[in-house]
Amino acid sequence: MSGPRAVVIGVGNEYRHDDGIGPAVATELERLRLPGVLVALSDGEPTGLLDLWADAELAIVVDAVLCAPSSPGRIWRTTVDALRGLTHAASSHAMGIPDALPLGRALGSVPAELVVIAVEAHRLDLGVGLSAPVAAALPDVIAAVRTELARVGIPTDE
Repeated sequence: MSGPRAVVIGVGNEYRHDDGIGPAVATELERLRLPGVLVALSDGEPTGLLDLWADAELAIVVDAVLCAPSSPGRIWRTTVDALRGLTHAASSHAMGIPDALPLGRALGSVPAELVVIAVEAHRLDLGVGLSAPVAAALPDVIAAVRTELARVGIPTDE
């Protein structure tokens, strides 16, 4: 394997309030400079995701989700297939993570393991800044990502 052992992809748009949770997580993790971990931003476009996670042992995607009923700030650890099956939650991106996985499988460009850390959004309208419940969840989202990295043997101590 020539690439990073793990890739953490923050999906979202920081100019749509809670959709900025992915970029916020990526910014915080980039500061840690974890060995063997590529931290990247994505708008959720499928081919961009494929390029980022190809050949990784573990890909962790962090994204906002819309849920009904909603519990803003709630964190879900899931897989893309499970996310697709939920009738009460959907990625905040029309095309994206659920579309990238089948395409990646067809092209032979998937990570060995893919985990989605989804955060329930309160608002996705235009504007800057996370809502209070999503901002409050940020440390727990970082901790969830670090737990996933540690699970595959990547040290995350500061």
